[in-house]
Amino acid sequence: MAGPLGISLAPYIRSSTTLSKIFTPIAKWYAGGSLYRQYGLLYDDLLIEENREVQRALSRLTPRQAYDRAFRIKRASQADVLHAPLARELWTKPEEDVRYLLPHVVDVVNENKERETWDTLTVKRK
Repeated sequence: MAGPLGISLAPYIRSSTTLSKIFTPIAKWYAGGSLYRQYGLLYDDLLIEENREVQRALSRLTPRQAYDRAFRIKRASQADVLHAPLARELWTKPEEDVRYLLPHVVDVVNENKERETWDTLTVKRK
């Protein structure tokens, strides 16, 4: 996903080996420091559900994915109420932290753009 200006530097950084070597450790450090993995969450569990695109993307999850997401959020909420992260063996490992919702969000955004393009299309007569 792009930033607030619609620009993403990720493809450029990934294409450069030097920039990848610089930014990959920083990204791993930041992800580890954000503590969501200590509560058993995945990165996509943090997406704001009030966003229309995210709501439509959530409706496209399989029943198993939706159940797993709800379970992770409830477990993290309980751990937060107790003011203690989960036991270390329940933490999300970096290799398990996959973007399961992002492809659906991207599809929804692209569909909305296409719908807007076709809905505002004007036909000119010859």
